[in-house]
Amino acid sequence: MVPTVPMMAPMAEAQEGPIRLDKWLWHVRAFKSRSLAAKAVTTGRFRVNGQPVAKPAYALRPGDVLTFAQGDRVRVLRLIAPGTRRGPAPEAQTLYEDLSPPPPAPDLSRPQPRAGGRPTGRARRSFDASAHGTG
Repeated sequence: MVPTVPMMAPMAEAQEGPIRLDKWLWHVRAFKSRSLAAKAVTTGRFRVNGQPVAKPAYALRPGDVLTFAQGDRVRVLRLIAPGTRRGPAPEAQTLYEDLSPPPPAPDLSRPQPRAGGRPTGRARRSFDASAHGTG
């Protein structure tokens, strides 16, 4: 009996033509839904090969470089393959090469949020007492 070898990234080779910008962003899991991707593109903060793009139907081709802001960082992605479906994350990562600059180091001088939610009244009074030097 011959063991079967799982196919790696079948969608990376399936389609070679152009694909809509919003659809590709959804395929590579940059956005949770295609409508969110389309809405983000219409803001006009996307660039393909250095040219501003504001239409979700813009046709991407392999080799195109996409630059956009997501959250507090700038993402730079080179399209390797258009893909045919929105598959699992490891499969989606085969569709692009991430050229983004590394995220900046965290600023340790700024206050960091603590886990635990809202303080109780007792904890707040204790904090206030220690901050004012009493108690």
